[in-house]
Amino acid sequence: MTRAGASTFMGHPKGLFYLAFTEAWERFSYYGMTALLALFMVNQLLLPGHVEHIAGFSGFRAALESVVGPLSIQALASQIFGLYSGFVYFTPLLGGMIADRWIGQRNAVVIGALSMTAGHIAMTFDQSFLLALLLLVIGSGFLKGNISAQVGALYPPEDELRRTRGFVIFSTAINIGAVAGPLLCGVLAQVYGWHYGFGIAAIFMLLGLATYLYGYRYLPARVERRKFEGTRLTAGERRIVYALIAVMIITIFQSTAFYQVFNVNPIWIQQHVVLDIGGFRIPVPWFQSINSVSSVLCVPLVFWIWRCQAMRRREPDDLAKIGIGAWITAASNFILVAAIIASGGAPVHPIWPFLYSTGLGISFLYYWPTLLALVSRAAPAKVNATLMGLAFMSLFISNNLIGWIGGFYEKMTPAQFWAMHSAIAVCGGLLVVLFGRRLSRTLYRSPQ
Repeated sequence: MTRAGASTFMGHPKGLFYLAFTEAWERFSYYGMTALLALFMVNQLLLPGHVEHIAGFSGFRAALESVVGPLSIQALASQIFGLYSGFVYFTPLLGGMIADRWIGQRNAVVIGALSMTAGHIAMTFDQSFLLALLLLVIGSGFLKGNISAQVGALYPPEDELRRTRGFVIFSTAINIGAVAGPLLCGVLAQVYGWHYGFGIAAIFMLLGLATYLYGYRYLPARVERRKFEGTRLTAGERRIVYALIAVMIITIFQSTAFYQVFNVNPIWIQQHVVLDIGGFRIPVPWFQSINSVSSVLCVPLVFWIWRCQAMRRREPDDLAKIGIGAWITAASNFILVAAIIASGGAPVHPIWPFLYSTGLGISFLYYWPTLLALVSRAAPAKVNATLMGLAFMSLFISNNLIGWIGGFYEKMTPAQFWAMHSAIAVCGGLLVVLFGRRLSRTLYRSPQ
């Protein structure tokens, strides 16, 4: 059988670039909408005169408050954001299982793109807000893990170096979309209104689907399985699966500290950062593009660092890179703590959230594409897409945590709030120091 990615471009399978551009459009729509969501809820949707129009919202709020207690508008918005962004990363586990067993990765991605397009359209109306979130969650479940699994399936199992580079290229496309989305959606929302920002996200989701269909012939229909493999994992394969799950659990700490940039951070910026510069008011969603700009621009630098380290045989292994990502995340959050303390209660200069987001972008390069490449390489073929979905499950946990933790924002000082996030990321770095070598030995050992 000819590998779908056999035709190459710039040393990588052509299918990689179709997948990368598809993900760029999809991320444009996702991050554009996400950049508006918390601000939209706090500043308009959840206020009297609007919240009454949301279909089914009174029952939803009652159910939520029966679990977590009474919620202020900000805390309620944080919980909704955490649930939405969390389930966006939970459903890829189910989508991966469905693709593995029945419909294949290509069909799953098409279904996911259509559902997400419908969700973005529904977001333009207050009444269908909860339906919109549901459609986006379902669509993401079919699309996320399956498109990532296809990236890994383009490369031979032994080609670890090109696969890791391929995932960084793929992640760069993610960040290009994540840069453009908040910029365009943010300015449209500020100038014309919230729903224009949400509407443009639907258009770009359709462009992502068109790109994917155009490159269909270059993509693997399924993650390849060896014919002699049965349905059960060997003892060696089970050890690898357990080790991968342990790595995913470790990354929950830096993901929790990282993803608060999309939830409480824009509210903090709106309240405590100088936004009027030279007669121009900076749209708050623009700050959410900065970590993605950093990830894109720093790719050559990170590759150069890794290449120099490899020449001296000192390139960190995958676990060490994930640990470095945790420490950079901790340092980035501490930048906000230092800025808040130095300001003495005055509004903070925008350079500080800029540096915070820049650091997060570099941390993302170190830990997230590395985790995806590790899962793609090490996971047994029969559960490859399922484990890729499970990697996104770690983001389900961390995003639900940011929703819950965000509820403490009004109960703490800003310095305490961001110091807490720095400490959370430090925990991830310490776990890599303690267990990284043992996990690496398991993951780089051939399964028996």
